[in-house]
Amino acid sequence: MLQIAWLCLVSGAFAQTLNLPPRGTSALDGKAFAEKTSALSFAEREQEIYSQVTAGNVPAFLRKFCPVTVTNVAAGITNVATFFVAPEYLAIGSDEDYFLTPMSPGTAQRIADQLGCVLPTRKMVDAICTVAEVRLAPSPIPPSAAMTTVPVFAQHNETVLTQRVALVKKHPLGALVVGHKKDVVISTRLGGVTNKVAIYGWQQTNGAPIQPLYLGHTAAWVDYSHGIRLVKLEMIVNGETKSVADVLADPKLCGLISDEGVITNTRYPTNPVAPAASVKIDLPWPEEFTASPHFGEMNREIALANGVRMLINAPSQESFAPDKPVLLIFFALPNGNTIEQTIGKALKPGDDWHFDIQHIGAQTRFLRAALTNRTVVVAYLEAATKSWPAWRKNHDDPSIARILDGVRGIFAGRKLEVVLTGHSGGGSLTFGYLNVVDKIPDDVVRIAFLDSNYAYETTNHLTKLVNWLQRPGKNDVPLTPSLSPSDGERVAFRPGEGSGPYLCVLAYHDSVALLNGRTFVSAQGGTWGRSHAMLEDLGAQFKFTSRTNGGLETFSALGGRIQFLLKENPEKKVLHTVQVERNGFIQALVAGTAEEGRGYEYFGGRAYTVWIQAE
Repeated sequence: MLQIAWLCLVSGAFAQTLNLPPRGTSALDGKAFAEKTSALSFAEREQEIYSQVTAGNVPAFLRKFCPVTVTNVAAGITNVATFFVAPEYLAIGSDEDYFLTPMSPGTAQRIADQLGCVLPTRKMVDAICTVAEVRLAPSPIPPSAAMTTVPVFAQHNETVLTQRVALVKKHPLGALVVGHKKDVVISTRLGGVTNKVAIYGWQQTNGAPIQPLYLGHTAAWVDYSHGIRLVKLEMIVNGETKSVADVLADPKLCGLISDEGVITNTRYPTNPVAPAASVKIDLPWPEEFTASPHFGEMNREIALANGVRMLINAPSQESFAPDKPVLLIFFALPNGNTIEQTIGKALKPGDDWHFDIQHIGAQTRFLRAALTNRTVVVAYLEAATKSWPAWRKNHDDPSIARILDGVRGIFAGRKLEVVLTGHSGGGSLTFGYLNVVDKIPDDVVRIAFLDSNYAYETTNHLTKLVNWLQRPGKNDVPLTPSLSPSDGERVAFRPGEGSGPYLCVLAYHDSVALLNGRTFVSAQGGTWGRSHAMLEDLGAQFKFTSRTNGGLETFSALGGRIQFLLKENPEKKVLHTVQVERNGFIQALVAGTAEEGRGYEYFGGRAYTVWIQAE
């Protein structure tokens, strides 16, 4: 009886329909709208979307909201609330022919303001997914420069409509549906930035989102995967009507609909925005990179259906000289970190500390200034679970090879040199890749483990590493010219320009490190133990020399092409990220070359401070 009374109270509280005029008899249907807007400029298209929606050209089934009930406990009190959401992403057209319409957050906000609505938070998106009657499987389209164009919007729309029509008899239009788009959301992270869009979701049928909360695009970035879910401005909290904004601003109630705490900025700016500047690189691939506000760089983001998110960061167009090889660095993220945190930025009050522990972005810029004979590109690889070891438990290793080959294909036609590296659990991706290739490809010029070789196994990895390391470069000079492999000894080479492969391993004595007064890795299972196991295995194949300086043990072979830098730890500190922060990425990329030690010191002060981005 109490539940019936609650539902009656909710249903009678306020109108649960979109306040729109009736749809005109001559209004465009979905296909006609797509055709009309495909030839318009970005600004013209955005205005047309606003005009069509506010004139009432919206399907009838989309006008009635669906209730979503949530609870939380704050200060010992259980709060119960219901908010109301549109059953589908905002669309233009009729029930028979509608077009799910991606748009900028500014245009979405204008429409929401006009209709007495707001955009959802990440937690609201998750709550909607939990109660949805219809779950469609995500259908990503291979990324390309066309993904921001209306023809691709229409292509994806047809795919989604086909999925929906197959279920319409059992679940008529008007049922709450999820899974087919990413949501444009509001977030506390929007409070400190301008001209950005926050996206989240694209839940798979098991409820796991493909897209983590992401603010890497400008507000003018609109692609086929974006959807606008309207949420009624008023909601019911403990039997009383409150606005979503008031609930988000209340420390005791915000937990009902926010997993980020209090959110005071619940709106996007509605000023028209120009489309993001796209840069066509003079290379033989059709895709476009979006100009970054930092150091003249260019970025391209790719989200895959298997939960992998990639950001490809390239220098300016002028850096792609025809005579310079592209040094493509695959950087697998450490456990628990996002791409943005891994790139790093200058910390401001309230920022997450993860933004200041690696600074791979700033260290990359240092390398670009040093390696002027290469065009340095970094592909940041983030698993949906923020853990590559956990991701690999649910996905096969051959999919890693497909991911890497796909990124290689972006640079087809260029001389390509590949680096496999990563921090922490990111090393798991490299070992997963080694598990499936018959041999390490010829284009791989360096493998570097930044305290990340936990998954090393003699049986699976040693032979492939040895065979790869034995491959000399075209200009390498034998150190023992009187000997050859037929004499029973291996020939070592001094690296020259175009030298053979490099292996660099950075680790510290983690088995004695204390966290909250306790050790946390075994003598064999941590990177200290696995590094010594690798050393022992490789030592049976190559002659190593060693030295110790300032508590740093250095083991070297093949004229410096193999280096292990192992940090002693008498103070039993946790140095897992310190190794990276203190120029570890720079060291890993230039160890054994003429650039080693130039302008920086491994485990010295940050040499890349001037390259840290402001935000």
